[in-house]
Amino acid sequence: MAPTGRYAQVDPQWEGICLLAGVDEVGRGPLAGDVVTAAVILDPERPITGLADSKKLSEKRRQSLYHEIKEKALYWTLGRASVAEIDDINILQATMLAMVRAVDGLPVRPEFVLVDGNRLPEWDYKAQAVVGGDGRIAAISAASIIAKVTRDAELAELDTLYPGYGFAAHKGYGTAQHLVALKALGPCPVHRQSFRPVRESQR
Repeated sequence: MAPTGRYAQVDPQWEGICLLAGVDEVGRGPLAGDVVTAAVILDPERPITGLADSKKLSEKRRQSLYHEIKEKALYWTLGRASVAEIDDINILQATMLAMVRAVDGLPVRPEFVLVDGNRLPEWDYKAQAVVGGDGRIAAISAASIIAKVTRDAELAELDTLYPGYGFAAHKGYGTAQHLVALKALGPCPVHRQSFRPVRESQR
């Protein structure tokens, strides 16, 4: 599938490919919660208007597109790496692992995979890393939306399980509110112990 409009072609080798998977992650930077990835294969016969980097969309627009992607995409799936895995193998390797899980979870093998960023996991898929791909390539934008809406909902649930940290508001990122709560309450089971602010809060 060749992207149209502002979704510029990146490499002629994947122009016209139907089973083109876009992959993106959400949650590399936060101090708490899993890192979540999504893989999406869009249907060229059912275009979706308004796809963009999930971070640049309003919550309402993300929610609307999330449901439209789930309805219209040929295939989509989620992958993740847990807090324990992040602490064990580091956030970069955990992110790569989550991406592998997402693509491996697709019910069909993609002909080509486009990954947001400048790194590729170690896998045997034909693939290309695309810096800024979530704002340039429709399938990656769709993956970023699926991953972000999913993770945001999970952090809202964690807010009810571990009140006081403000997870529903900051989604686990190291905001001033979060750091104050972390210092006052100490880390909870979903905090990433390998991240410096979490370690320092226990001193």
